[in-house]
Amino acid sequence: MRLGYFAMPMHPMHRPWAETLDEDRNAVILADELGFYDAFIGEHLTDRVENITSSILFQASLIHSTTNIKLATGTTNLSYMHPTLIASNAAMFDHMSRGRFIFGISPGNLRSDAEALGQLDQDRGKMFAEAIDVILEIWNREAPYRIDLPDNRFKVTTEQTAWPEMGIGHLGKPYQLPRPEIVGTVVAPFSPGVVLMGKRDFHPLSANFLQSKWAKTHWDNYAQGKESVGAVADPSDWRVARTVFVADDEATAQRYGGADLRSPYRFYYNQMLTKFTKIGRLPLFKEAREQPDEEITLDYVLDKLVIRGTVDSVVDQILALREQIGDFGELVYAGMDWVEPALARRSMQLMAEEVMPRVNAAIARAETGVGATSAAMHAR
Repeated sequence: MRLGYFAMPMHPMHRPWAETLDEDRNAVILADELGFYDAFIGEHLTDRVENITSSILFQASLIHSTTNIKLATGTTNLSYMHPTLIASNAAMFDHMSRGRFIFGISPGNLRSDAEALGQLDQDRGKMFAEAIDVILEIWNREAPYRIDLPDNRFKVTTEQTAWPEMGIGHLGKPYQLPRPEIVGTVVAPFSPGVVLMGKRDFHPLSANFLQSKWAKTHWDNYAQGKESVGAVADPSDWRVARTVFVADDEATAQRYGGADLRSPYRFYYNQMLTKFTKIGRLPLFKEAREQPDEEITLDYVLDKLVIRGTVDSVVDQILALREQIGDFGELVYAGMDWVEPALARRSMQLMAEEVMPRVNAAIARAETGVGATSAAMHAR
């Protein structure tokens, strides 16, 4: 199982923007030093708390500050700009990073972003589908272009102005051929979009703020999509994001991981709970659809969605997650605001150097016939 990093960084509004951008960069640099496989960074235009406005611009600042980690948009919101711009920028990024690029995509779901862009009344899901079709056509075709797909608002042509001998009318192709890995973040249980991911060989990333029991529905739909095109789903393609805090002692794990009023985990889930309640997405936090809304308190959410504890405890919780939802290829560690930088760094270090080696040792032992509980004990 690989270890990844994901942040749609949430910072208190009083913190200086330049300071939080530095902190977010330092988190990715640390992830690279610790051997994390990839780092996904989210974007929003109009949120002072989630204040990275361009994932690809932010990640470009890290190309020469990192060595091995793959830099992923988490996500590029495809309704924000014309797909020709997205395709060209992503292809250039792929070359600049020498293939250390993962193309994470989504429609863009923040309504204030849509309003600022004059898209509030648009079907952004349809815009998303149309945009990715055009991006792939740009990467698959040669100049001069005449891309006019049925029922697609985005038309791309350079026929009238192309001058091949001078390189005019050409749109760049990615460094990775035929294209970079494409990853879609999945939030809703039973999401039908994951079936389409399977059909098109896009890879799912199950969101960290969804109850873990519902993540299994993402895999089932992905496998269904693969099967529909005569392919077999590979668990290594499935990423599962979880909110994790690892500490050297249990008291610190509980305090910083949610009990303290200053806990960044408490701040993060208070933001999520408040936003989701307002927009009618509270069921994402529920264990059953009929569960009463009043049961979904902040402490309930923290208890259900934050994996926190010492190394041994976190190893056990991750192995229990795997038993619950099945095999998956990557555990994606959700980044938080660094209220106490030493604890934030220590958690990432323990996760990379102690938790994941023990998890993988336990998985290897289980696959050779040792029971899961016994395997976890042997891994310590």
